[in-house]
Amino acid sequence: MSHDPTISQDPDDLARAQQRSSQRLRPPTEVPGYEIERFLGAGAYGEVWVAIDRNTGRRTAIKFYVHRGGVDWSLLSREVEKLAFLFADRYVVQLIDVGWDASPPYYVMEYLENGSLADRMQKGTIPVAEALGLFRDITIGLIHAHDKGVLHCDLKPGNVLLDQDHRPRLADFGQARLSHEQTPALGTLFYMAPEQADLNAVPDARWDVYALGALLYSMLTGEPPQRTPESLAQFERHPGLPEKLAAYRKYIMHAPSPTRHRQVSGVDRDLSDIISRCLHPNPARRYPNPQAVLNALDARSLRQSRRPLLVLGAIGPAVLLAVVTWFAWSVYGTAVRESDEALSRRAIETNDFAAQFVAETVAGQIDRRWQTLEEEAGDRDLREIFTRVAAVPKITPADGKLLQAWVERLDREYPEIEAASWAMLDGRGNQVARVPYDAKTVGKNYAFRDYFNGRGGLPEGTPNIEPIRVAHLSNVFVSQSTQERKVAFSVPIWSTEPELAARKVIGVLSVTVAIGKFAELRADGASQRSQVAVLVDSKKDSDNRAGAILEHPHLASHIGEPNAEPAYFDAAGVERLQKLTRLATSSDPASAKAATALENDNNYHDPLDHGANNRWLAAFQPVVVAGRPPEAGATGWVVIVQEPYAEALRPAQELGRKLMRYGLTALGVVIAVVTALWGFVMIVLNEAPQNEFTKFLRRYTGLAGASLSSTTQPSSNSDSGVVGITAATRPAAATLIHKPNEKTRGPDGL
Repeated sequence: MSHDPTISQDPDDLARAQQRSSQRLRPPTEVPGYEIERFLGAGAYGEVWVAIDRNTGRRTAIKFYVHRGGVDWSLLSREVEKLAFLFADRYVVQLIDVGWDASPPYYVMEYLENGSLADRMQKGTIPVAEALGLFRDITIGLIHAHDKGVLHCDLKPGNVLLDQDHRPRLADFGQARLSHEQTPALGTLFYMAPEQADLNAVPDARWDVYALGALLYSMLTGEPPQRTPESLAQFERHPGLPEKLAAYRKYIMHAPSPTRHRQVSGVDRDLSDIISRCLHPNPARRYPNPQAVLNALDARSLRQSRRPLLVLGAIGPAVLLAVVTWFAWSVYGTAVRESDEALSRRAIETNDFAAQFVAETVAGQIDRRWQTLEEEAGDRDLREIFTRVAAVPKITPADGKLLQAWVERLDREYPEIEAASWAMLDGRGNQVARVPYDAKTVGKNYAFRDYFNGRGGLPEGTPNIEPIRVAHLSNVFVSQSTQERKVAFSVPIWSTEPELAARKVIGVLSVTVAIGKFAELRADGASQRSQVAVLVDSKKDSDNRAGAILEHPHLASHIGEPNAEPAYFDAAGVERLQKLTRLATSSDPASAKAATALENDNNYHDPLDHGANNRWLAAFQPVVVAGRPPEAGATGWVVIVQEPYAEALRPAQELGRKLMRYGLTALGVVIAVVTALWGFVMIVLNEAPQNEFTKFLRRYTGLAGASLSSTTQPSSNSDSGVVGITAATRPAAATLIHKPNEKTRGPDGL
């Protein structure tokens, strides 16, 4: 990076300096007490040589003002005056001696062997951490200068020297002004604030703020802001200084804000915003003074130091909340699942108990009907009538009347059987009596019917059909007279021979009951209102189909539908029912154990339930009439007691909903509390709030006085925001100025 020259107010001076730069074989004059060693550099107003103090052996730098006349005195006195105010400041190159009467005049200052910041930047951009360290020290040096009423007005890399520890010191106060001075001062292009580029400008602390931003921008990017070949060529087109300054002001004011510093790795948003605010072309939008810049840096450092704690404070509660939420969700899921399982087991056990009860009740009702029929069929008078009927080819009218009267009496005396019809058949299958009486059916042969032969029904006209020999429950059939689905209970009527072996079946007594007339299977037959009792026949009916649903709460509405067919189980369901019936009536212990495995189903689907949640807890129990031969006791009927899964698990679901409500409420409260606490923390940490609500809360909680606010405001002693020259500094400055022959030395170091 090239050294940027300070703009000279007099082009002739620059020409003379260039002429003298070719004559550097020896110093302009000898300096008493110092041995000139070598030439160091030249500027618009003088030359700098390296010399050794003969008394101490200390290497120093001597700046000669090579002009002649009164101008030399004013330039020298101005710079010496500023250095005198900054006497013994470790952030400023120290003044050692002044040659007021020499020709040309000079002053002696510290020599810093590591060169300038510009020399360091020739090697490339400076890492962010190193640049920030240099920038902070430079800012502190400017704060010290401003506190003593000195504005540098020409801060740039070439005017910042590096000591033996590579720490910066401010140098070259040739353009510096005291805070009360109204004399303009020109800086260096692209380091100079736009309002400074005016020969009528009044010095302002914000000039140095702009230069600070440009200095840090240059260290990070390698070039000062807004400097491009195009912009340099644009300024060179203007020959005069006023025109060039006007062009510079216009360019800086209207150029887009520099952004290269935002792309530098390691430059965070806070730091880039600090640089951008320092470089704002409008001085009212910049920091008012270097102290405000330092405060912004300190605030950024504080935020960065707090960031791990803030992140930990934010992530910690979030992780803890997530862990607690996960744990609570796991506990919730486990509790609900275990409750579901417990309620499911309880419901299945209840259904199983209810199914056993209903199956035993149905078996009892079947047996009661059989017993009634067997009691009547065993009446000796009835058996004698049937003996006479069996002896003749055709029943006599007298016996027909007797039998008709008999069945009519049965219909009157046994209303609890809920008979749809009563019938008597002789041993050949001819119907001899019926209630209700039907002339079309009396005398007709029904030997092919299942209730007569017990063989499931045979083709009409089949010869030599034998009647039943034990009580029988017929398959389901459709009545020819009423078209109702019915089932018949029938028992044999035996002859009157004394010897049992000689007896034979001479008739059949039967009663038919319409499907849906079994009172023990109504809705109140189950143990709970949510339970449903269903009766299914696993045997084939008169249509040669197995699995007919005999009783079901929805059966009536199903049958009432247009073109509705009888309700049946599917093939898999029928196979399960038939297998369960076979295993339940087996005497093998292994079969009984296998039957138990088929008795319960926690994922049962009802054939007549077409709802969206067709899932039931069901228990199956075959209807077996105890004390009867296997061919009679195994009715083929199966009782199913079922309960809606959702209804059975309703308590667990209600518990789950309550736990969910409580958990969500607790989660909301925790989030609200954490949010409120973090809001308060952010209010406390935000020492410069922008919105009125935060300001009000800080005032209300006694936090209104921000620690940084007082240092960011301009001093009342100066409109430029710089504290005026203090009484303590004035005598030292006056002493140094009015005693030109006295050698004044400052402490070593930066």
